[in-house]
Amino acid sequence: MKKTLCLLLLIGWAAVQIVAQEAGQRPAPSTYYLQRVSLFEQLPVTQNDVVFVGNSITDGAEWAEIFGSPRVKNRGISGDTTWGVAQRLYTILPGCPAQIFLMLGTNDMSRGESADSIAARVKQIVRTIKKESPRTQILLQSVLPVTPYYNNFQGHTSRWQTVPQLNALLREVARTEQITYIDLFTRFADEEGKMKPEYTNDGLHLMGKGYLLWKEIVQPYLKL
Repeated sequence: MKKTLCLLLLIGWAAVQIVAQEAGQRPAPSTYYLQRVSLFEQLPVTQNDVVFVGNSITDGAEWAEIFGSPRVKNRGISGDTTWGVAQRLYTILPGCPAQIFLMLGTNDMSRGESADSIAARVKQIVRTIKKESPRTQILLQSVLPVTPYYNNFQGHTSRWQTVPQLNALLREVARTEQITYIDLFTRFADEEGKMKPEYTNDGLHLMGKGYLLWKEIVQPYLKL
């Protein structure tokens, strides 16, 4: 039944691309982005899979090993944005995965995009998933804090005060779209709202301890 539904939903699949056609200039894909997408096109996603979708922070994890299951798939791409994720949903949704964990927005912020515009595109992505794979559970994760402590990735870390604003909007997206919101930010942030230095060595990306904390937070939500 579910497999038949998924096949039917592939009719008119070009509608997925509409999400990425908003007015404005879309960032050009990097060679790494194209390499990863070409790989994901060859790797099937099934209705039993749990898929983590995001940027380099998601990309950097060994999700199958972290959760001890080959059903947990990594679909993160370093440098990716909401634009990029919208463009590559076609590599994920035909399989109608059981769950999709989304984390989006950090790289959009580094390009100077407003929290409002980022949240609006996340909402469109959520709606595309709901339309094309209605039985997939969507779990929207908060954006992680960043810190200028290490003086790296200043385009990202200088915008640390924008992260809570974006997360408030993402929480509202989850509420209005009736999907699950997972607050990672609170556990990773210090009193000022910056990433605790013990979880990162560059102010943006996670060390192993950070990934284990991430696992601890989302483990109760996984359906394996």
